[in-house]
Amino acid sequence: MRGPWSFVSQDWGFVVEGYDVPPIVMSSYNPEYDNQQVEAFGLRKVKDLLVYNCDLAKGYAMPERFFSHLEKIASRYRVTVRPIQIKNMVEDVKKIVRLVNSSTSRNWGVTPVSDDEAQEIAADLKMIIHPEAVLIAEIAGEPIGYVIGLPDVNCLLKNLNGRLWPFGIFKLLFGLKKINRYRIWALGIAPEYQRRGIPGLLFLRLNQAISPRKPYVEANYILEDNHMMNNTMRQLKFDLVKKYRIYEKPIEGNQDEFKKS
Repeated sequence: MRGPWSFVSQDWGFVVEGYDVPPIVMSSYNPEYDNQQVEAFGLRKVKDLLVYNCDLAKGYAMPERFFSHLEKIASRYRVTVRPIQIKNMVEDVKKIVRLVNSSTSRNWGVTPVSDDEAQEIAADLKMIIHPEAVLIAEIAGEPIGYVIGLPDVNCLLKNLNGRLWPFGIFKLLFGLKKINRYRIWALGIAPEYQRRGIPGLLFLRLNQAISPRKPYVEANYILEDNHMMNNTMRQLKFDLVKKYRIYEKPIEGNQDEFKKS
């Protein structure tokens, strides 16, 4: 038994550190005693997921030394980075999904995404995304990496008091364009191009695309043992602000005890 896990949003874990940081879009929140309850039931930590952030309105700036270095990487490998195309949303999302499946195939806890799921994701994302914050890296027209920055609709929803009608829906629709809070929901690189600085290049292009908004940016659900991504976060001077914990408990041979509980 392993969890908690929301299958709808790919939302994993209980907060164990960083209770003062509000939950961003498609992430959860819990009181501290939830962890005490699951541990009392016999579940134990299996993995922590780390959350980093930066805030351009409070003075964050990407370290200058990265700019020329990352531009050299783009030139060396002839990488171009473009925003997702709304008119070709399904096709672009399928490209991203293929990259998701290839780039995360060895990651802990990952299951492949199907084309049908890709179409559902495309339909959901189309409602809320800022296209300039969903980027695809390509070489000679072939996708080799992606980054997905989602606008934090939570900051709008919490002011609707649970009601979309009659006025809430208009507040939501008009407010979407003004959001300056983002969650870096996913980033992946084709295996043959990993460890070549492409993640940093995607962060640079994302920074260039959304920096006029002076945004708050949160990168979360980074596996604690994903050393490449954690090193990238530290090099970019993001702050570690929250941890989620996934628990597990072996239940084979303990069905009777489980039923009694």
